[in-house]
Amino acid sequence: MEDCLFCKIHKGEIPSTRVYEDENVIAFRDLYPQAKEHILFIHKRHTKNVNELVATDPSELSDVFLAIKKYTEDSKLTETGFRVVTNFGPDGGQTVFHTHFHLLGGQKLKGFGA
Repeated sequence: MEDCLFCKIHKGEIPSTRVYEDENVIAFRDLYPQAKEHILFIHKRHTKNVNELVATDPSELSDVFLAIKKYTEDSKLTETGFRVVTNFGPDGGQTVFHTHFHLLGGQKLKGFGA
């Protein structure tokens, strides 16, 4: 997708602070962090939201979560915990329409749900 911010980051057209990359997924620091560790994970293939990703190739969801597993183990976030969030659509807070997952951690997070 030519106008997609995250596709441009993936292609290196826009700089980012990458913290993880494999053949399918990249992860980079959020420009406006909501926690000490705030990393965005994206699949390299563009989809606009998690439902589209799952509908077109559900294995890509596994690609992203395997990357999150590797990153959190390597960075020791598994020792204290972390949160993974994805936003869907404008009412869900999605502002960049490339499927992405927010990894939040590195500090005690405020309660959310049960």
